[in-house]
Amino acid sequence: MKALVINCTLKRSPQPSNTYALAKVVADQLAAYGVDIDCVRAVDLDIKPGVTSDEGAGDAWPEIHEKLLSSEILIVASPTWLGRPSSIAQRVLERMAAMMSETDDRGRPVAYNRVAGVVVTGNEDGAHHVISEISGALADLGYTIPGQAWTYWHLGPGAGPDYLDDERGHDWSHTTGRAMAANLYGVAQALATTPLNAPPG
Repeated sequence: MKALVINCTLKRSPQPSNTYALAKVVADQLAAYGVDIDCVRAVDLDIKPGVTSDEGAGDAWPEIHEKLLSSEILIVASPTWLGRPSSIAQRVLERMAAMMSETDDRGRPVAYNRVAGVVVTGNEDGAHHVISEISGALADLGYTIPGQAWTYWHLGPGAGPDYLDDERGHDWSHTTGRAMAANLYGVAQALATTPLNAPPG
């Protein structure tokens, strides 16, 4: 089984990413179950604007699209900015919109029988809003969203320190992240055993 983590931080490599640091807790738990993990930092790539799977010369999205199609588990990780997902997360979701019209050889939407979850960090409130926006978009595409398939970290309303700068709240975020991984893995196993069929015509 494979999992893809798309880190939607605004920080380019090699800058430390708070979002990746928390997403790695989830990824490490999935790896403990034997899942093969691949991580992409979207901001490092030239992902063109658009809503197709290939926007032409220089577009980095087709490679990510292939990773999505080879992964049973997807984790979208985003910081909170002004109470909303990052602009990079929005770009990723817009490009994933093409999957709504793509089907496999059995007529099923390509996101069917795949599971997805969300990781959020930020030194401001708004994590539940970000989780709802991203989870809703992924469900629209056809991903299955298990119960409690998210974790987040922040220290309450207003500005504050970053995840990597403050240990407060880490225990809860990590425990929730490991539960997220268990739920993603369990539902992915269930779908592999009893997959969804193509929707009725």
